[in-house]
Amino acid sequence: MKTSITKRLATAVAATTLTASFALQAQEMPGEGVEVQPLKSSIAEETFQTLLVSRALEELGYEVKDIKEIEYAAGHVAIANGDGTFMADHWDPLHTNFYNRAGGDEKIYREGVYSSGALQGYLIDKETAEEHDITNIEQFKDPEIAALFDTNDDGKADLTGCTPGWGCEEVIEHHMDAYELRDSITHNQGSYSAIIADTIARFEQGDPVFYYTWTPYWVSGVMVPGEDVVWLEVPFSSLPGDREGVDTSLDDGTNYGFMPNDQRIIANQEFADNNPAAAKLFSIMKLSANDISAQNLAMRDGEDSEEDIARHTDLWIEANRDTFDGWLEEARAAAE
Repeated sequence: MKTSITKRLATAVAATTLTASFALQAQEMPGEGVEVQPLKSSIAEETFQTLLVSRALEELGYEVKDIKEIEYAAGHVAIANGDGTFMADHWDPLHTNFYNRAGGDEKIYREGVYSSGALQGYLIDKETAEEHDITNIEQFKDPEIAALFDTNDDGKADLTGCTPGWGCEEVIEHHMDAYELRDSITHNQGSYSAIIADTIARFEQGDPVFYYTWTPYWVSGVMVPGEDVVWLEVPFSSLPGDREGVDTSLDDGTNYGFMPNDQRIIANQEFADNNPAAAKLFSIMKLSANDISAQNLAMRDGEDSEEDIARHTDLWIEANRDTFDGWLEEARAAAE
């Protein structure tokens, strides 16, 4: 009789221990068994930000697939439809039109700011700017000014512009009409990495350059604003689509024609509703512009393989482990 009671007690203790073990595992790995599909654009430098989110999701137990490349407009639709789980580089407000067209808040989860204070605009080399007193893109209406940046002898300035599908090309094309610059500027589009490489080569040869770029990005580590190049202002604020009438002036009164942007993580809304740990993670992760620029510059300097970028990500986690673990703790708490 005593032996039977002992066996029953042992069985009960074992069952309780097993249940507690499962409960602990569920708390530690709230995403266990759930697949995640990360998306990113063709900008290779976005891999770092995306991988960092993937690493955090993996530590929460999610089965994260390889990153799938897709341009922003289609990527927003894929997120809304559930064909992709998250994208770590939604630019707000640059991608407002993409966001709204894909279904907006009903279909897409967007909480928190991943990296803040990104700038965009037009720049020229400082030497030419100072020699000809060029401060505003409207001055390109002057044929003599435009000719300074003419690389193919057609009488028009050649602007190193934005890859189709990124969103910035819509703003640039709008500016060409709003500021009446069609007759004096050619907006050169294509693979940005290729056309900006040509621009940098011309700059290093001492030739005038005229280009669009954004920060944080490695280009401003090679042609440094204020030292090598200068931002051009625009004559007035003018944006396309849903942002018509928005003032693009910065706090100091300068106006580069683009609103300051925040990079945000967006995710499928249904996924976020069903996965509070992941949703919490998306809303609290933060990455400094300096860290992004430093990693991007390492890529420009040759450390651009998948293995290199994975190593950069792991090194960032190692150097910021307390912060990283803090995100995981908050995410796990949200799942309880």
